[in-house]
Amino acid sequence: MTEVSSAEHEDIQWDLEPGAVIERKQLHAKYGGRTQGGIGPSAKTPNVMIFTDPVAGEKHGYYDGWMPDGLFHYSGEGQYGDQRMLSGNASILNHREEGRALRVFQGARGMVTYLGEFAVAGWYEADAPETGDGPLRKVIVFKLRPVDTSPQAPGTKVGRLLASQEQTVTQIDVEQHETEKSFVQPNQEPHEAERREGKLVQQFSDFLRSKGYQVSRHRILPPGETRPLLTDLFVPDIGLLVEAKGSVTRENVRMAIGQLADYGRFLDAQHQAILVPSKPRQDLTDLVVSVGQAVIWQEGKGFRSTDPDLLP
Repeated sequence: MTEVSSAEHEDIQWDLEPGAVIERKQLHAKYGGRTQGGIGPSAKTPNVMIFTDPVAGEKHGYYDGWMPDGLFHYSGEGQYGDQRMLSGNASILNHREEGRALRVFQGARGMVTYLGEFAVAGWYEADAPETGDGPLRKVIVFKLRPVDTSPQAPGTKVGRLLASQEQTVTQIDVEQHETEKSFVQPNQEPHEAERREGKLVQQFSDFLRSKGYQVSRHRILPPGETRPLLTDLFVPDIGLLVEAKGSVTRENVRMAIGQLADYGRFLDAQHQAILVPSKPRQDLTDLVVSVGQAVIWQEGKGFRSTDPDLLP
């Protein structure tokens, strides 16, 4: 992006106070900047206007808003593919060097509310879907420090979760139907395979409880991350960590292997197993066993495993 010096800007003083409501068309008519989109660097005045709609964004996996660190987290622009530090994103990152103030507004069209002036305090990457609930991709999230206003309590689902979770790993009930997708792709309806997963976990949980075993799940928040990981099942009596899949495909088996390895970094689990609705073909079973994991599958009213010691 070409740098614009303050000498090239019109001598227009910013006169909006935090909390002021203004029509977006009027805002741009006076201060410049793009009339559409989320990020509007101005060639008329030394400002970068930023627009956020937390309610609409949260439905699609974008959690713009205050976080427990006292900073306002704002997702960058780019609807398809991995976001890059170009155009409007670069204008946010480089606002100091370009002599611009960051002005944040709540709302994207019609009447918008001025939240105040902010300054970039860093940025990180997170997962979010493409526009239209497309595939997951990398998005840029800026951390903005307030200049003329005070931090507020977190209001988004992720913000409230981060504020309440004091430890990296939190035990939750099996019946608590949180999933990783509910934080990353909240607007997407569960697939049939995912519904089968949930039913399978419940059936295996009931089976274990009928034998006197305790079961639980865990919510894991890795350091530096803002999207939690959710395990499917943990059996503390035998230190068994379980990842369920609704169908026995190579893709699902390979995904489950990776998920167990990921969760296993944070949990003291002596055993790891993939729970599936039927016995996998031999090559997939060999694959799972080769990485030190087991397979558990449903058979009749009970369950079988490549490691019989895991089942009561």
